[in-house]
Amino acid sequence: MTRSPIVLHVDMDAFYAAIEIRDDPGLRGLPVIVGGGSRRGVVATASYEARKYGVHSAMPGYVAKRKCPHGIFVAPRMSAYVEVSRRLMEIFERYSPTIEPLSLDEAFLDMTGAEKLFGSPREMAEKIAQDIRTDLRLTGSVGAATSKFVAKIASDFKKPDGITVVEPGTEKEFLAPLPIRRIWGVGPKAGASLERLGLHTIGDIADTPRELLESNFGGFGTHVWHLAHAIDLRRVSPGRGRKSIGSERTLSTDIVGREAVRSRLLPLVDEVARGLRSGGWRAHGIRLKVKTSEFRLMTRDRHLVEAVCDAESILDALDALLEHAPVDAPMRLVGCAAYDLIEDGTPRQGSLFGVEKTESREKLEATLDRVSEKFGKGVVMRGSSLKK
Repeated sequence: MTRSPIVLHVDMDAFYAAIEIRDDPGLRGLPVIVGGGSRRGVVATASYEARKYGVHSAMPGYVAKRKCPHGIFVAPRMSAYVEVSRRLMEIFERYSPTIEPLSLDEAFLDMTGAEKLFGSPREMAEKIAQDIRTDLRLTGSVGAATSKFVAKIASDFKKPDGITVVEPGTEKEFLAPLPIRRIWGVGPKAGASLERLGLHTIGDIADTPRELLESNFGGFGTHVWHLAHAIDLRRVSPGRGRKSIGSERTLSTDIVGREAVRSRLLPLVDEVARGLRSGGWRAHGIRLKVKTSEFRLMTRDRHLVEAVCDAESILDALDALLEHAPVDAPMRLVGCAAYDLIEDGTPRQGSLFGVEKTESREKLEATLDRVSEKFGKGVVMRGSSLKK
């Protein structure tokens, strides 16, 4: 008898907002909105109290304020979120060696064959959810199924703090009443095309001959037919892991020129560096990101021979990128990211003299991290960040 796969998808509930509320209990029960506080800012996430007013991630801040005028806007703290994410992944590692993180706050776990250790899929989900409540004082929702596609949909079924188990053999029945846009890859344009054929639910697609879908949509038709029948052969892939750590700001007024861009990058560089260190990462790549007032996005990348996690090395790379970046047009957004990540502790192969210099920088910044943890963020800052 073939054993059915067991895949869990864990998705934290309003992750950034929940951390802010946990760390400031005075925010509990209030409509908390992370990000979007500046004139042209964008919402990163919102508490469920704010979502009742229609506030959601990626919404312009001014729209969020209009929908929820009494909302509490909080600036994002990426380094704090990265640290909580690291601890979350440690919880997952208690249950499975095969974990595929999708972002800071969600991951797939392959639990196939773990019944003797942790019980049924529901018991597995309950144990993990309880560990998250106990260790992190946060909540997450869990979906359990035989495939990644169904498990991911299931985790969203009873949010917040919910558990949904789709038993083997019931997948098509579970999916059938759901709207077609719950299928991976079905966005507004593809959804409109499917709806023109009278297909509004996943069950409608499952009832449609595969040949008809393929004749209209080619390979995409095959894709949606398979998922509508709960056919998803992808396995949980630990190799995906974390791809990058970044920070960006939409500016309240446009800026022009290299020095103006650099000054706005300084706090973002420190944030990215703290995120790397708290997550136990080093980066071989640094990316500069700017967006013009006409919404034209430009990125520039630099590969580093030595993987780094200190702000000064990141800033050095960004300075080199700024030398050739077209930043003479008005800019409305600046950002930076560290990518091509490796775990801290991986053998380093930098230049003979460069490693010693970088290690000195890292020791200094690690000391500043400890000062900030003890006395609060902002107690130590760059002199160049102070207004004259």
